[in-house]
Amino acid sequence: MNSPATEPAVILIIDNDPFTMTGLAAVLDMSGYECHCARGPEAALKAARTLPLDLILCDVNLGGESGIELCQELRAQPGLDDVPLMFMSSSQSADIIRRSSEAGGAYYLRKPFEPDVLLELVGKALWMPHLVQSRVAQAHASQSTSAVPKSNLKAASLQSLKMPLA
Repeated sequence: MNSPATEPAVILIIDNDPFTMTGLAAVLDMSGYECHCARGPEAALKAARTLPLDLILCDVNLGGESGIELCQELRAQPGLDDVPLMFMSSSQSADIIRRSSEAGGAYYLRKPFEPDVLLELVGKALWMPHLVQSRVAQAHASQSTSAVPKSNLKAASLQSLKMPLA
């Protein structure tokens, strides 16, 4: 996971509807988050293996595939067990809301979504107490083992080097 003080949170958006996915990504990107999109299970699994995810936002119905089952599979991937999940759907059935909660969903977003509600729920999901503790522990561990913590490699640049004046 990324260090909250130096890098934007990395969010994986999984939705088979390109318009919804684009709208979600635009709102989150304008608010300073780093967004990656996947239209189905295969792309989502590939992204989860290669990205330092901070949050997964997934539609419950992925065009015949279950977003809930996909997220259970994602959670089984190394390093993703404490990444918060947010589910979304246009369906408001109590069964879907209950199932998404049982699958570990921190929040449930109704589609079509209100940008302010999306941002509020994302902010809450990213700062759940267990996640904050996990981030602090990871930051301390990486700082004690290397000069530049792995989570800060993107932030390390030539501009950050201080050169003595001649």
